[in-house]
Amino acid sequence: MHRKRLWIVLDYLLLSAAALLFIAPVLFMVAGSLKPDARVLSEMDSLRAVLPAQLDWQNYRDVFARIPFGRYLWNSALINGLIVGLGLIVNALAAYALARLQWRGRTLILAGVLALLIIPFEAIAVPLFYQLSALGWRNDYLVQVFPFVANPLAIYLFYSFFLGLPRELEEAARVDGAGILRTFFAIVIPNAKPVFATVAIVTFLLYWGMYLWPLLMTVDDGVRPLPLAIATFYTLPPVQWGDILAFGVMMVLPVLVIFIAFQPWFVRGVATTGIK
Repeated sequence: MHRKRLWIVLDYLLLSAAALLFIAPVLFMVAGSLKPDARVLSEMDSLRAVLPAQLDWQNYRDVFARIPFGRYLWNSALINGLIVGLGLIVNALAAYALARLQWRGRTLILAGVLALLIIPFEAIAVPLFYQLSALGWRNDYLVQVFPFVANPLAIYLFYSFFLGLPRELEEAARVDGAGILRTFFAIVIPNAKPVFATVAIVTFLLYWGMYLWPLLMTVDDGVRPLPLAIATFYTLPPVQWGDILAFGVMMVLPVLVIFIAFQPWFVRGVATTGIK
């Protein structure tokens, strides 16, 4: 019994050390954003690197004064909101068709979706760039949303969840006269909230920090998202590390808020779909 408790204590100590290791850069970023620029690098070798002596919000005011941060934030929120919102509908319908409906070629399409999971976006970025450029789709919101609405990972998560839903619920709805779409929206969706939350969080995290595609397809700051803005802000003279860290905090904060808000659903969805 004592040996078992000792192992439990050691496990918690190791987990705490690992958690501290991963959270230390975040603490440094938050602390640095609240200190005058001259003290950001000078205090890196002491505990004040993560525990500032006093709080100063000037760096955050400087960010808004030096660039139109609100515009970049709106661009990122709009682009990612459309990707997540449209993706939930499109990917859920596609996964439901693969999981429940019987039609010719279904197995082949499912195999294609699974194969797409192993292809990184960078491998198709250049051909996609030339294709959409030929269509005249450049430098707007649409070109940053449309290519990412259909997502093989989201389809697979929905597909795995729908396979586990009791068929009796859908059969009862169809006996009452409900069609496929009515059954999906009235029966399936209310029972699939965990996987919807999981897909929403995963998709949001995946595309919130997207850099390569907006860099290729946009030239106007009016439609560019936060990742491109912080890359430009990093080299904007004078280089102020406190301002850069404040920008980073405000860029990460929406992701953290969304993840915390949907964390219970996210955990349930991951457990239900069997993703480790």
